[in-house]
Amino acid sequence: MISESPALDAPDGQSLSTTPTGGPIQSAITYEKIPTHIYADAKDASRAVAQEIADLIRQKQSEGKPCILGLATGSSPKTVYAELIRMHREEGLSFHNVVTFNLDEYYPMEPDSIQSYWRFMREQLFDHVDIPQGNYHVPDGTLRTDKVADFAKQYEAAIEAAGGLDFQLLGIGGNGHIGFNEPGSLINSHTRLMMLDNSTRAAASGDFGGLPKTPRKAITMGVASILGARRVVLLAWGERKAPVIRGAVEGNVTEVNPASYLQTHPNALFVIDEAAASELTRMKAPWLVDSVVWDNKMKKKAVTYLSLSLGKPILKLTDRDYNDNGMSDLLAQYGQAYDINIDIFNQLQHTITGWPGGKPNADDTNRPERALPAHKRCLIFSPHPDDDIISMGGTFQRLRDQGHEVHIGYQTSGNIAVADDEALRFADYVVDFNTKFGIKSPEATRIFKDAAVFLSEKKDSEVDSAEVRYVKGLIRMGEAKATCRFVGIPVENAHFMNMPFYETGTVAKKPLSEADIKITMALIEEVKPHQIYAAGDLADPHGTHKVCLDAVLEAVRRLKHKNFMKDCWVWLYRGAWAEWDIHEIEMAVPMSPDQVMKKRLGIFKHQSQKDGVVYQGTDSREFWQRAEERNRATAGLYNRLGLAEYEAMEAFVRWRF
Repeated sequence: MISESPALDAPDGQSLSTTPTGGPIQSAITYEKIPTHIYADAKDASRAVAQEIADLIRQKQSEGKPCILGLATGSSPKTVYAELIRMHREEGLSFHNVVTFNLDEYYPMEPDSIQSYWRFMREQLFDHVDIPQGNYHVPDGTLRTDKVADFAKQYEAAIEAAGGLDFQLLGIGGNGHIGFNEPGSLINSHTRLMMLDNSTRAAASGDFGGLPKTPRKAITMGVASILGARRVVLLAWGERKAPVIRGAVEGNVTEVNPASYLQTHPNALFVIDEAAASELTRMKAPWLVDSVVWDNKMKKKAVTYLSLSLGKPILKLTDRDYNDNGMSDLLAQYGQAYDINIDIFNQLQHTITGWPGGKPNADDTNRPERALPAHKRCLIFSPHPDDDIISMGGTFQRLRDQGHEVHIGYQTSGNIAVADDEALRFADYVVDFNTKFGIKSPEATRIFKDAAVFLSEKKDSEVDSAEVRYVKGLIRMGEAKATCRFVGIPVENAHFMNMPFYETGTVAKKPLSEADIKITMALIEEVKPHQIYAAGDLADPHGTHKVCLDAVLEAVRRLKHKNFMKDCWVWLYRGAWAEWDIHEIEMAVPMSPDQVMKKRLGIFKHQSQKDGVVYQGTDSREFWQRAEERNRATAGLYNRLGLAEYEAMEAFVRWRF
């Protein structure tokens, strides 16, 4: 249970975090201005928050009072609502005394629309518990514009008449917005119509079928309305939220990051997972806030942090640099800076290899990969049909050029990322092809005509028909095959897994299922790889990478007793959305300018993802530009630390099962 005390029952000047098992530990935090709980994952965190809400509901029931909850939408609170539903069904938690007020709603928006927050709340909570129908309130997105101001006043009055919010649940946007209070919102703002920031619209565009179809406005409770709640809990999951969380928790109170206003609240709490906490000082540089165990991992993290912070190559760091930056304990344990510098420099040097499959007939003592077997079977798992070439295209090519047997497991069809006009163009091509060569195919003609009618009448974010989704999937399959041919991998080594969790036709996916895991296991058993490469890119805003990774790791766990798995190493790549921190990297594969260009040309084979994609996200650059920037940045870090200068690098971390 999370304490209702704003100090979290910790001594003055301290706050609580949690161990990976969820148990509380104390850490002397001086940087954090808002109490913050860190959990190993969102599930553990959500259970704790749901328990607090349940306790509050039961307390109010025992007092014969209503429980007034302010609720949020989006991906962050879904797991909280799922746990509350479970508690209702299995533990008898009743919502008969609960009254809710939601933070916001897109404007304009029909309540039965797929993207409506009315619909979201019914599907995620209200329809599954015993809350009376008249007890939940969501802003009305159907009002005429001239009626919104009066509605906003009435919404505020209804909250006040109910006795004010006992508990307000929040998420946080990538720009720090709470509710839809975008940067620039004042601390005294109340419920109103708000213009949405472009970054907010870009982040939501996946739900609307692209940025042009995404609403520009929303009705939102104001900052003052939120701060008026007696208790506020903010949720954040994933690496994408890490920078804005640090700003809100450790930075100044500023309208540039509206979540920072919660520093002024007497009973606010941030509940975040380890990924969202990764930029906090206690995670980034824990030796600055408390004593640490100086094992090799911590030593490597500290020395690279110090080098980059001071702008000095590792081999130029001095005893004074260590002492002046909170690392005197490291010197006391390991001796003078010179010895520590040499050790860490050599460790970083040993991560660099041009032989990702291992170098034959070479001493592999200090290499990241084994020399034997000299010719390996390599299985690359690609969540979408282009992640292989985007994230590890240089390594992909080297494995092929160095004589290894390379297989690609394309985990999903990627069909939702194909624009409607692309699908129509390809269906039209099939009809013209058949006509040109005298091929009688009335079925192909029918499919084209049906697709044309469907797409011309399609409502915003309406789920594609099964035939349209299949056409879109074929487009991406063809692009993946083109990349394999370009790299020199036989097309028969491209395995299209079409994992069922993905095939919803929308950005929202099904949970990982037994069928997904069995499909993954079957491919591993078929290939019997010496190397598995999988996407560890947990910053993926749509979550597909995380589900695909979970499937691979679970499949490996179940197969680890097999004889062939005893000689299998698992490497995790990133690059699509973020990159590994320098101290985490265990294998760095350098690329020359020519190799960077070849990777770019391989990415170009995915033509449906060029020149503006359906789900662009907040980064307006094309995927090849993003990948090259990250690869060059990784090489730049090695160079700044005093190692050799390369054009670009792809980085990997080994997962030991």
